Amino acid sequence: MKIMKLCFAAFVGVVYSISLRPTLSGQQPSLKRVDPLVGTLNGGNTTPGAQVPFGFVSFGPDTASSDRGFTNGYNPNAEIIGFSYTHESGTGGESKYGNFRVTPTVGVLSPRNLTFPWKQEKAEPGYYSVVLGQPEQQIRTELTATRLVGYSRYTFPANTKANLLLDISSRIRMVGGRSNVPSFTQSATDGAVKVTDPRHVEGFVTMTGGWNPTPYTLYFAAELSRDAVETGTWDQDRLYPGRNQASGVDQQPHTIESYRNQLGAYFRFDTTHQSVVEMRLAVSFISVDQAKQTLAAEEKISFDEARRQSATQWANVLAKIDVEGGTDEQKNIFYTALYRSHVMPHDLTGENVWWKSAEPHYEDFYTLWDTFRTLHPLFTLIQPERQTAMVRSLLDTYTHTGWLPDARIAGANGMTQGGSNGDVVLADALVKGLPGIDPQLAYAAVSKDAEVGAKPERSWYEGRLLDDWTHHGYVSLTNQRSASRTLEYAADDYSVATIAHLVGKTADEQRFLASSGNWKNLWDSKLQCIRPRYEDGASLENFECDRLYPDGLLLWWDAPFYEGSSSQYSTYVPQDFYSLIGVLGGKEAATRWLDRLFDQQLYTQGNEPDMLAPYTYIYTGRQDRVAERVRHILATEYHTGREGLPGNDDAGTLSSWYIWSSLGLYPVAGQPLYLIGSPLFTSSTIHLGNAKTFTIRAADSSSSAIYVQSAELNGKPLHRAWLTHHDIITGGELTLHMGDKPQPWDTELPPNGKDSWKLVQ
Repeated sequence: MKIMKLCFAAFVGVVYSISLRPTLSGQQPSLKRVDPLVGTLNGGNTTPGAQVPFGFVSFGPDTASSDRGFTNGYNPNAEIIGFSYTHESGTGGESKYGNFRVTPTVGVLSPRNLTFPWKQEKAEPGYYSVVLGQPEQQIRTELTATRLVGYSRYTFPANTKANLLLDISSRIRMVGGRSNVPSFTQSATDGAVKVTDPRHVEGFVTMTGGWNPTPYTLYFAAELSRDAVETGTWDQDRLYPGRNQASGVDQQPHTIESYRNQLGAYFRFDTTHQSVVEMRLAVSFISVDQAKQTLAAEEKISFDEARRQSATQWANVLAKIDVEGGTDEQKNIFYTALYRSHVMPHDLTGENVWWKSAEPHYEDFYTLWDTFRTLHPLFTLIQPERQTAMVRSLLDTYTHTGWLPDARIAGANGMTQGGSNGDVVLADALVKGLPGIDPQLAYAAVSKDAEVGAKPERSWYEGRLLDDWTHHGYVSLTNQRSASRTLEYAADDYSVATIAHLVGKTADEQRFLASSGNWKNLWDSKLQCIRPRYEDGASLENFECDRLYPDGLLLWWDAPFYEGSSSQYSTYVPQDFYSLIGVLGGKEAATRWLDRLFDQQLYTQGNEPDMLAPYTYIYTGRQDRVAERVRHILATEYHTGREGLPGNDDAGTLSSWYIWSSLGLYPVAGQPLYLIGSPLFTSSTIHLGNAKTFTIRAADSSSSAIYVQSAELNGKPLHRAWLTHHDIITGGELTLHMGDKPQPWDTELPPNGKDSWKLVQ
C-alpha cells in the first residue's frame, strides 16, 4: 500500500509538470473564445474572477447585492464592495466562502460604506480587471491567480492618498431564503490579523454556516510590492492607526449589529512617484506558516508571470478538444463551457488539515448530485489522471470519515439532495477501467451507503434513509423528498450492483439489481408517472404528474420531488429503460410519452433530474427524435453573454452537458456506454488522456441537416446509435453522414442494465 501511495505521489507531480507544457494541438483555439462572464445572470451563478484549472483560489469581485439569485456573491447590476480570494461557481443552495476581501480606495480612509461604481470590466481565463470608483478617484484593479495564491495589481490615481483595506472576516452572505435561518448563514466566529512590517500581513478566520454549517478555519499570508507609509487595523467602523495586531470577531447571533462586526488591516501608500501597488496573498487550511511557505515558493513569480502561467494552463485545457465547423457563437459557447467545466472541484492536495494521508485531496464537490451526470464522465475521457485523483480523494474521505460524500465543502460533507450519488461516480470510474482505484475499497464505500442507514440527525449530510427502503421498497411521504429519493436510491443501487459484479460478489450483485427496480413500487400505471405513497401504501391524493415542486403548500426541502415534477423525474431510470418502456406500453407509446414531455414544455434544461431524457429516445428506436430535441435545446437554452446559461451551472454540469451534446455524444453515467446525438460541428477531435485521439466527423452537419443518415466506426458500417467506452478510449474515428430528413439507420438498440456489463473491457 505504501508503494502505491509513493507511486501516486510521483504521478501527481508528473501531472503538475504536464500542466505547463506546450499545448496539445497546433490548431489550439484562441483563449479569446472564452468569456468568464457567461452565466453571471439568469441564475447561472458563475464566478468571473481569476483562477487556474481546479485551483482553490478563485479571486474575483463581490457586490453589494447577494440575494438568493447570486450565491457566488456577484451581481453584475450591483456596486462592487471588494475582491475576495475564494468562491464557488455556478452553485445553488447556500453561499460559501468569500474570504479575505480586499478593497482599494482613494482619499479619506474609512471602512464604512465600501460600495463603488465600476466600469471597463474584463474577464479572461486566469485574469480579471475592472475600473473601480467615482470619477477622478478611479482605481484600475487587476487580478490573477495560481492554485493557492491570489495576485492583485492596483493602479491608483497619481498624487492621491491610496488605501488597501483587508477584511479578514468577510464572507458571502445571501439575503432572504434559508439564509435567514442561523445555521445556514455564513458567519465569522473568530479571527486574528497581524501586520508584521509595512509590507507583510498574516492571520486567520474561522467561519461557520453556509451549504454545510460545519466550521472551517482558513489562514493567509500576504506580501505587498512596496512599503506602506501607514498601517493599522480596524473593526466594524473604527480605525486603529499603528495598532498592527488584533484578534476576536463574532458575527453571531445573527442581528444587524453582529452582522457589522468586522476585523481587518489597512495600508496607506504615497502615489506621488509611484501609483501602482501589487499584492500576493496565499491561503492555507493548515496554518499561517504553511501559507508563508506557499508564498515563498512563488517568490520569483511576478503578476505578469502568474497571468502567463495561468493562461498556459487554460490553453492546455482548451486543447483537450478541437472543433471545426459550426458558427463563431457555437465555438465561443463550446470553449466557454470547456473552461467552466474545469473550475471545480478544488485541488487541495497538500492542504488536507482534516486527516493525515498521502492520497490526493479535493474539496468542494458541490455537489455530486449534479456533477456525476456529465462532468465526471467528461474528466474520465479528457482528464483521466485528475478523475483518478478525485475518486481516490473521495475514497480517502470515506476511509477517514466513514462516509462517501454526496456533497463536500470546506472539509465537511454538505447536504445530500437525493441519493448517494458518489456511488455512481465510483461505478463509472471502475466500469471504464480507470487505473489506480481500489475496487474493494470502492465496494466497501458504496455498500455502506446501501446497507447502513444514516442517523436521523445526520441524514442531511451522509448516507441514506433506509427504514422505508428496506421494509417497503420505497421511501414514503413520512420522509422529505420521498419520491425523488426512491428514484435515486434505485439508480444508486444499480451502481452498487455494478461494483459488486466487478469484485465478484454475486449474491450482493443480484440483491442490489433487484432493489434497483424499486422505482416500480411508485409507478402509477393510470397516470403514467411516479406517484408518492404513504407508509401504509396509499398514494398521495389529488396528485398531478406535471406539478412542479416545491410549491406554495410545501417547503423547498419537504416536497416529494426535489426541485422538479414527477413528469421530469419519471424519465430517470437509467438502469432499466426497457422496463420503463414496458410499463408505458411499448416503444411507440414510450415515444409519445417522451414527446409530451417536450411538446408541452415540461422538460427543464436548467435543472438536472431530466437531463438524460432527450437521449432516451434511442431506447425506443427513435434516434431522430434525439436530434430534434437536443438541437433545439442547444439553440435555445445556451448563448453568449451574461445570460448564456439556462440555470445554475452547478460546478460545470450544465456546461459539460453542452460539450457532450455539441460533440454528438452523451454518457450514461455509471455504464460504459455513450449515446449518439447530433453534432454541431463538422469535426471534433477529443485528445484522450492515453495520448490517443477520437474524432467525430459530421461533414454535412448544419442547422437543417441534423439527422444521421448512416454511420461508420473506423471505416466500418455502424448500425447502432451508441458507442462503448472501449470504442472511444482505444482511439479512432466516428463518421456520421447528416441530412435534413430522418432515416432509419440504428437497428441495434443499446444494452440495458446488467447487459451493459458485457461492454466492460
